[in-house]
Formats: sequence, C-alpha cells, structure tokens
Amino acid sequence: MDLYLDTADRAAWTDLMPTGLFRGITTNPLLAQRAGLEYPAINWIEMAKRAHDLGAQELHGQVFGPVETYVDWAKKLYDAGAAASLRTVVKIPMTPDALRAVPSIKALGGPILLTAVYDPKQVIVAKALDADFMAPYFGRMDEAGLPALNHLSNMQAISGGKPRILVASLRTADQMVALAARGLDCFTLSPDLARSLFSDPMTQEAVAAFEAAASGLKS
Repeated sequence: MDLYLDTADRAAWTDLMPTGLFRGITTNPLLAQRAGLEYPAINWIEMAKRAHDLGAQELHGQVFGPVETYVDWAKKLYDAGAAASLRTVVKIPMTPDALRAVPSIKALGGPILLTAVYDPKQVIVAKALDADFMAPYFGRMDEAGLPALNHLSNMQAISGGKPRILVASLRTADQMVALAARGLDCFTLSPDLARSLFSDPMTQEAVAAFEAAASGLKS
C-alpha cells in the first residue's frame, strides 16, 4: 500500500509526513493556489529538499502553461529531485495536446504520471505511452454520476500494474476502503482525509480504558 499526501501546504507536510504513513507528496497548480503559492514562482529545488527532509521518497509536480514549455519544465523538476536525492514525478494532463509532449518528456529518463483521468479507455492510452502512473479522479467521477467503482476496477484490470493506478480526489475514508477491497493500493489523500485515518471513537474509548486500568482506576 502506497499513500501520498495531496497538498502544497507545507505546514501540513510538517504535521503529517513524520507519521511515516506517506511515500511522498503530490501537488498541482490548484493545490498551490489553495496553499497561497504562486505556482510559476515555486522554487522546486527548495520544495524537493523540504519534502526529502520530512521523509518523502517522491514529489509529484504538474506541468502548466504552453505545451511547448513542458519539456523544459519537466527537466527542471527532475533536476530538483536529483539535487535533493528525491524521486520527482512529472504530472501531465490527459489531453490531446499535452499527450504530444509525453515522448519528449519520457526521453529525459524520469517517471511520468497522466492525470485528470475519468474513463477506463484512457488506461489504454497510458499503457501505450508507457506511463509510470495515472491518476483517476474518483470523487469527481462519483459526483458526476459516473460508475466510479466499476471504472476503477476496470482501470486496475487493464493496467495490470503499469501504469500504477494512483487514485486521487477521494472524499471519504469509506471510498478508500471500498477501493482497497477491490485491489487498489495506491492513493493520494488530502490532509483532512489523512487525519481521519488516525481516529476512531471506539479505539479512543478502548485506549482510555487501558490507561485507566494501568493507573489502577476502574473504567
């Protein structure tokens, strides 16, 4: 099971990465905006170093702007990862124009992730392009009335393990449980969803009883 923290909020990184729960961190322009960051101005060397120092093995960043700039931006992200001793993954939207940049980015030698995936047929494209990951937006699929669970099951069957299905846009822990029960094992989580995994009222009640017994008190 590989989990990724889905935020550009560095305070959330500091809070949650030391738990050891997460393999890495995923970001995109929208997450940067929510964290108060100007995406084109991000210092990726500094971001990669901070992620590494907090225990991340990977940092995923997304291309932006004109497609013609994607390859140069991808090289900067890969170089930032190398400088920080961290694996960086370039996220590329699953659009016709963006996909044309994939061969040139792949030629740089680093891993790629195809993002904003909604339909199982897109797995065929990702496999043909030899993508390392693809990110279906489960919560958005479900809210749009798509058969999200069936779609994810089909994606997993088609992929055969590559590209790795990195499930994104999860809304609840129950959604994650339902997907894990179907064999999905790679998820990216918002800080709030991540924190919800640590808490259960019955667990807290049991621990309180243990502590009371250890102190010689009656529960």
